[in-house]
Amino acid sequence: MIPDISIVIPLYNEVDNIEPLCQAIIGVMQDRSYEVIIVDDGSTDGSTEKLKEWCSLRSNFRSIHFKKNAGQTAAMDAGFKYATGEYVVTLDADMQNDPSDIPKLLEKLGAYDMVCGWRQKRNDPWIKRISSKVANSIRNKLSDEDIKDTGCSLKAYRRECLNKIKLFNGMHRFLPTLFKLEGFSVTEVIVNHYPRKFGKSKYGVFNRAFRAFLDLLVVRWMKKRKLNYEVRND
Repeated sequence: MIPDISIVIPLYNEVDNIEPLCQAIIGVMQDRSYEVIIVDDGSTDGSTEKLKEWCSLRSNFRSIHFKKNAGQTAAMDAGFKYATGEYVVTLDADMQNDPSDIPKLLEKLGAYDMVCGWRQKRNDPWIKRISSKVANSIRNKLSDEDIKDTGCSLKAYRRECLNKIKLFNGMHRFLPTLFKLEGFSVTEVIVNHYPRKFGKSKYGVFNRAFRAFLDLLVVRWMKKRKLNYEVRND
């Protein structure tokens, strides 16, 4: 049976978070028709074996395994291609996103094509919070956007809209803008954010700033070059 909801989770070296995350999703989604697609982005810490074991015992959990690390955008793109639900939800595997927020996002999809989580109260080190705030401000200024938290992975989408989006490396950060470029509606809702308990963050303050800025310039160019015309039929 085709599920109503597909939950896509990119994962890289999160072996200790797999079981608590999946158990939390089961608790939240128990009364819904759903599937979970976990994309193993070339993990080397035992996550691959843990995922295979977990998914072999649960028919609505599936895993995809990359031969080597390809990055978050690639992992999300692979998950989107395997998703079969009418609605698609994404979240991180580090347990900082709260699966109990998923119904809140899905409810908003009745009126919007994409719903973004907004981590209004961040539980990260102060330097990461400040750098994220500055990055969001620059990103919104240069791309003429008003999304408060583009870095939050907890998002929900209509799959029919998502299928029309072409992703390139790094472009997962700009999905709200890419949706708007296609004429789709986007909104934000406040979601929980927890401190990391297990594993290590894969992103530092400086290890992605330059590439993210280059990606931003590409998105700015796309917005300015977007075709905009109407046909007269008279």
